[in-house]
Amino acid sequence: MKDVFECGYKGSALAGVDEVGRGPLAGSVVAAAVILDPQLPIEGLRDSKKLTASRRETLAQLIRSRALGWAIGSASVAEIDELNILQASLLAMHRAVQALQCQPEYILVDGNRLPHWQYASEAVVRGDDRVPAIAAASILAKVHRDNALIALDSVYPGYGFASNKGYPTAAHLQALGALGVTPIHRRSFAPIKKILAVC
Repeated sequence: MKDVFECGYKGSALAGVDEVGRGPLAGSVVAAAVILDPQLPIEGLRDSKKLTASRRETLAQLIRSRALGWAIGSASVAEIDELNILQASLLAMHRAVQALQCQPEYILVDGNRLPHWQYASEAVVRGDDRVPAIAAASILAKVHRDNALIALDSVYPGYGFASNKGYPTAAHLQALGALGVTPIHRRSFAPIKKILAVC
């Protein structure tokens, strides 16, 4: 990885945490926490958005098989609407860390905000391209959320969830105008609010 972040913690129980899904109009926000095994390095870890879907899937399998620990956490659409997307993202991160079978001694979180928790931790801007454990978390969270939206495509056909993953593409917005708002759309987001106000 380029521009590798130098962390003062050198032990093996270092967790990386990242979330995906803050921008979409539909679906949960998902976070992952990963404790990599220093004895089983994984080549090619980087920001999940810079990888192809097939490469993410391959790396996700390697992460799940080689990591000392990994877990997924999420916050629902209802929680996003109640708390706001930032707080829901931090909640998803907290849940991911709590779900780890082996608890970390130190945590590096992508971005500039930390959840309110008891763990020794540090926020790392652009961490998903600087810290392997955060990149691994980014990949697991992205694969998990993408697969969830692909499954929801058959539950709510016509919105293109399998391709747009809930993001506000032109086709998605057009479908919202034609088909209306589903239970998995985030009612607190401006485009959804606007549609509901007209109905």
